Amino acid sequence: MRPLTVLTGIVLGSAAAATFSLVATLIVFAFLVDEFPQYRAELPVLAVCTAAVAGLTAVAACSFIGLLRSRPWRYWAQGAMWIVLATLIAVYLQVRLGR
Repeated sequence: MRPLTVLTGIVLGSAAAATFSLVATLIVFAFLVDEFPQYRAELPVLAVCTAAVAGLTAVAACSFIGLLRSRPWRYWAQGAMWIVLATLIAVYLQVRLGR
């Protein structure tokens, strides 16, 4: 495998694991919202984060498949994956640093 394919596979695996974790957390919060009212305020933010990371997973999967099969659109998918990843990192840092 080429290095770019391996790197894309790492991004895909990490994004898929994060998506699975966020979906599981979303399900738990949804079931416990009656017992813990503070979860109700967290559900919309958690749902948006879950959707964003799921989007990264989908784009990374397309990019990984394109690289494995040497499709002509593989570099467009690769660029989209890096743009989505960079955007998520920038948004996270903005929220985390409070700017």
